[in-house]
Amino acid sequence: MLIAAAVVPHPPVLVPEVAQGLSPDLDSLRAACGTAVGRLYAAGADEVLIVGAGPQQGTEVVSRGSFRAYGVDVDVDGQWDPVTRSAAPMTLPFLIAAWLLRDSPAEPVRRPVMVNEHSGALAVAGGRQAMLVLGDGSASRTLQAPGHFDERAEAYDAAVARALATADAAALAGLEPGLSRELHVAGLPAWKVLAAAATASGVEYDADLLYDQALYGVGYFVATWLAR
Repeated sequence: MLIAAAVVPHPPVLVPEVAQGLSPDLDSLRAACGTAVGRLYAAGADEVLIVGAGPQQGTEVVSRGSFRAYGVDVDVDGQWDPVTRSAAPMTLPFLIAAWLLRDSPAEPVRRPVMVNEHSGALAVAGGRQAMLVLGDGSASRTLQAPGHFDERAEAYDAAVARALATADAAALAGLEPGLSRELHVAGLPAWKVLAAAATASGVEYDADLLYDQALYGVGYFVATWLAR
């Protein structure tokens, strides 16, 4: 049963060494992420699932990675279970997850779940599960945004914010994949896994939207869902 979820974005600039001069603009986002992770661990789950997008599907993701590709010598270790040699490298969501969890307890067990737009529903185990769900909104909010400006982006992000603020799993599940691709949305696969798990668990959640801003033209959301 899914008893708790924390939804966070995964921009590399969350890491101060990457952000450099932009760092002060991100302090409130980092604080919101810290609050969400704290609530996730306070829920008392037996297992924490780290859900993020990548080129393949599965739970075989290496636990160690680096932000060297983003110009800084910062290494991270997600401290999840050892994996085989065929495990996928960390994509950005898992790098950010490992960075966010760097000061969190090693228990409960962490399990990475890499998903993509073809992923189906994630089986909900019988125990008490929590999810750290990583994903950005549209990247088309301004002319300078990575995906350039699209007038539909603001309404799309507003719909995501409403769904996260009210634990509306049906609204998250109903986000249109084609439009999401056109708006360069990175979070859809992970959000849909959250929606499916919440629906399958059959419980009600107290939701709290902690952050909803479009820094640098990209929609960033931080929210928590806690089972009543």
